[in-house]
Amino acid sequence: MNQDIDSAFAELGLTPDATEAEVKAAWRRLVSRWHPDRNASAAAVARMQRLNLAVEAIRQAGFRRGDPDLDEAAQPPAPDRPAAADRPAPEPPTRTIKRKVRLTLEEAAFGCTKRLRGRLTSTCSDCQGAGYRVLGGHCPHCQGSGAVRERSWFGWAATPTECEACHGGGLARQTCSPCAGSGKAPARAYQVTVRFPQGVRHGDLLSVVARPAQPGSPPGDLNIRVEVLPHDLFQLDPDGTLLCAMPVDGFLWLANRTVEVPTLAGVQQLQLNREQLSYRLQGQGFPVERRGPRGDQVVIVSPVFAQHMSTDQQILLDQLVATTSGHGTPPADERLRAWQQALRARARDARGGA
Repeated sequence: MNQDIDSAFAELGLTPDATEAEVKAAWRRLVSRWHPDRNASAAAVARMQRLNLAVEAIRQAGFRRGDPDLDEAAQPPAPDRPAAADRPAPEPPTRTIKRKVRLTLEEAAFGCTKRLRGRLTSTCSDCQGAGYRVLGGHCPHCQGSGAVRERSWFGWAATPTECEACHGGGLARQTCSPCAGSGKAPARAYQVTVRFPQGVRHGDLLSVVARPAQPGSPPGDLNIRVEVLPHDLFQLDPDGTLLCAMPVDGFLWLANRTVEVPTLAGVQQLQLNREQLSYRLQGQGFPVERRGPRGDQVVIVSPVFAQHMSTDQQILLDQLVATTSGHGTPPADERLRAWQQALRARARDARGGA
């Protein structure tokens, strides 16, 4: 691929009047910085391709033609020599693993223990995730240009395409054998036991410190996001109030009988009161704070009456009505008495105005 000579020098950070020594120095400096063996960034390969094209353009233009230094400049730089042979290798940075764990409302309220299992992949240590090894020198398929030309059936020159052997880098490379070109090491299984304290809420984040000395432990710290599943019987309000709305037999409610109500710990008896629809069960709710005591549970009852009654039930109901609202029987409730008085006054006014 041809490149304007001024752009070629600019790619090397030089002007067209640069000397031979300046070209050599600029090339070595840029290769040392951008060669894939030294630079693992995604832009390194593309930059090396542009540098190869720039040098090729300078060479084709006749500048320093046949300069052995320029021919050898694309060779990979020598690896850095360690300052001391006995210096220990630096420990790899701790990896943070993100997980989501779903808990029932009971598990979140009382705490629980979960065994988490998973599989993790890491970067191949042989190729550092690139999937290949740079052999050095120009790619034999594209002669270091990073592109190839294929003639069409009619003999016309085709548009240059990226070289499949070096993927446009211009450098000879070989597929990494340990990872088969994937850039990933074999997946590693792990498992860890996590204790969730009582009172964790939906959206809470728990951190588990890695213990690499234990066999099968995760290779890094765990950040666990808690998801509390919806419940069929309870609703946990944002302020921590545990609500339970339940229907009750209307006659049991009228008779002030007891009914069974669900709690997080099981079932318990509740004494109904026909003058009350809301009840508070102390110490039966959700923990006020993590690892703290449990709050109260609020029970809201809805009296329900049968739509269809048997003959015997209807007779008993008629008898009840006769004892409470029969002729000459005063109303049992002051509210009803006041309403009936207002209704009779309204009727008298209507007759008087007729």
